[in-house]
Amino acid sequence: MDIKIYSADSRGYANHGWLETYHSFSFAGWYDPSRIHFGAIRVFNDDVVAGGRGFARHHHDNMEIISIPLEGSLVHEDSMGNKHVIRANDIQVMSAGTGIFHSEKNGSSSDPVKFLQIWILPNERDIIPRYHQISLDPDQRKGQWQLVVSPKHDGQGAWVNQDVWFFQGEFEQGESTSYRLQSAENGVYLIVLEGEIAVDNAILKRRDAAAITEVDELKIRIRDDSFVLLIETTLNI
Repeated sequence: MDIKIYSADSRGYANHGWLETYHSFSFAGWYDPSRIHFGAIRVFNDDVVAGGRGFARHHHDNMEIISIPLEGSLVHEDSMGNKHVIRANDIQVMSAGTGIFHSEKNGSSSDPVKFLQIWILPNERDIIPRYHQISLDPDQRKGQWQLVVSPKHDGQGAWVNQDVWFFQGEFEQGESTSYRLQSAENGVYLIVLEGEIAVDNAILKRRDAAAITEVDELKIRIRDDSFVLLIETTLNI
């Protein structure tokens, strides 16, 4: 197993007043040539948007964009006519394809919204743009991995146009868990949203991440009550 640790304080950071954001991969004004992407994961932003503010209407194409709210609400509007609100335990996927305009704004005039914005490089370009939103039962991630996103159209998790699988799990201190990859040729990007875990001999604390390759099964020890996001991705990019 090859494992590379990215500490929380190694991420790019920007504070625009209305937006506080951390970048796990090169984005906007932050550039690190060693952190352009991991497999199909091109952007992983950890955002906090102030009440009454948000991202004005802007354009995307040929990217799978996943939004995962952690706290508060986010209002989505796009050029396909969609207008939806997403909250914690909702997952939003937008396949930008040939091109789409959208805006993302805080649903509250006073409270911040905290969410993860993740961009995935697609396995097919110039597809028809698509919007997909689902709600998940938080009880189904307690002590186990809950499927969040996958390339399958089987109704389990939101689907994306790429060979990636997102799982999230909440585990208690002292527990152990494992994850078997869909393929040993894939990689895993693991981020601790809350808590502390151990993978192999590496310790990961809040917002620390690990990029893992050359493994077919991960074994994880839970050192403190933890909320973990695991992304398995093709490395064939």
